[in-house]
Amino acid sequence: MSEDEFRGAMARLAAGVVLVTAHDEEDGPHGAPAGMTATAFMSVSLDPPLVLVSVRTASRIDELLERQPLWAASLLAEGERAIAGRFAMKGRLSDKLLFQEVPHALGRNTGAPLLTGALATVECRTEQRVPAGDHTLVVARVLSVGLPAVEGGPLTYYKGRYRHLA
Repeated sequence: MSEDEFRGAMARLAAGVVLVTAHDEEDGPHGAPAGMTATAFMSVSLDPPLVLVSVRTASRIDELLERQPLWAASLLAEGERAIAGRFAMKGRLSDKLLFQEVPHALGRNTGAPLLTGALATVECRTEQRVPAGDHTLVVARVLSVGLPAVEGGPLTYYKGRYRHLA
């Protein structure tokens, strides 16, 4: 099996899209927001409430979550495709500039940006980090959730493209 074959098989698995965010206290005199689009995010347990996100090892967000245990995820709505694309780009502008264009509030428990138009938000505290190939699995306890009244369905990722449910 080649890497392309494996990637092709996994592309046939539809996934929800989230924006993983944190406050980087070491970025500038007052810190700065950081974010990354993720499709490998899931609920792990109801009791205690746990979630898991997979991040590329040694990426900026991986390094941040290694030293900053508090972070958040905004579950993106179908109308937030542009936001997902911006935070997925390599070599993009600074996250601080991107967040200036994205309506958000800072989480009470984490200080991480929570998108105003998201279907739901979860604030988390990392409990475990598990190396897994070229990624790190971050297991976190959910500290709080937000369920804004947002119309529409979820943004999904399927066969290499952002999509919405019909």
